[in-house]
Amino acid sequence: MTTRVRLTYEDYAALPDDGRRYELHEGELSVTPSPGLRHQATLRNLLVILHDHVRDRGLGEVLPAPMDCILDNFTVVQPDIVFVETARRSIMGERGIEGAPTLAVEVISPSTGAIDRRRKLQLYARYAVPYYWIVDPPARTIEAHALAHGRYDEAGVLSGATPASLPPCGDLMLDPGEIWPAT
Repeated sequence: MTTRVRLTYEDYAALPDDGRRYELHEGELSVTPSPGLRHQATLRNLLVILHDHVRDRGLGEVLPAPMDCILDNFTVVQPDIVFVETARRSIMGERGIEGAPTLAVEVISPSTGAIDRRRKLQLYARYAVPYYWIVDPPARTIEAHALAHGRYDEAGVLSGATPASLPPCGDLMLDPGEIWPAT
């Protein structure tokens, strides 16, 4: 019988700073390779749009990875983008975000699609992250999920060339032409 080692935040914090992207998923270490060009260009474009919208309205903070979201002592994730609304700013500290951000955004890479669509969807729901966006650069879609009764319901989709707004940024019209990098 094999005994599974359950890592803690302290174990995670002691990992080497070697350029890899580490996360803890309920005590299990997850390591993903560096993202590719399309991922990073999409991330940059979306980050600028969200950051400017939130800053101009004084709604809170929008930050890119790497930013630790310490959901508990056994679960530490680094969403590609996090938004913490002003009313919840107290969860932001020296170690990172200690608790559920208002919005977690994951930009899918070839190596992270299953993790982002299954494991992280379940983790974010379990730890009561109110909103979760899954950004798929090859498909040119953003799926918005809103937490309701402990699980995510689809709350909107951006696809095609038509601008759309997604919760929790209902007054922001996302223009697909500004998000997706030229291929």
